[in-house]
Amino acid sequence: MLRTLLLLPFLVVLVAFALSNSQPVQLKIWPLDFYSLEAPLSIAILVAGGLFFFLGALFVWFGSVAARGRAGRAERRAAALEAELKARSATPVVPAGRSRAPVAALAAPK
Repeated sequence: MLRTLLLLPFLVVLVAFALSNSQPVQLKIWPLDFYSLEAPLSIAILVAGGLFFFLGALFVWFGSVAARGRAGRAERRAAALEAELKARSATPVVPAGRSRAPVAALAAPK
């Protein structure tokens, strides 16, 4: 619901922009002056914005690959250490020369 409330005003502005800027523009890249494309201004701007948005998202995603790898290794190491700790606590180690008397017997008055 909150996503819709935040997205709705953005979409209204986007549609208003597209409807307001429908005049055709000629698009060409400088060294390739022999090729040009005619498109509505709103479509040209929205396509360029979307392209650079996804390009930026791709750069961020590639930048986080190393951090995600480190996080995965840390999670596997933590799981291995937890399993080792659980295995050690299942079999208590008694120092040499000590009895394995129950705690209740030690606490009972004599």
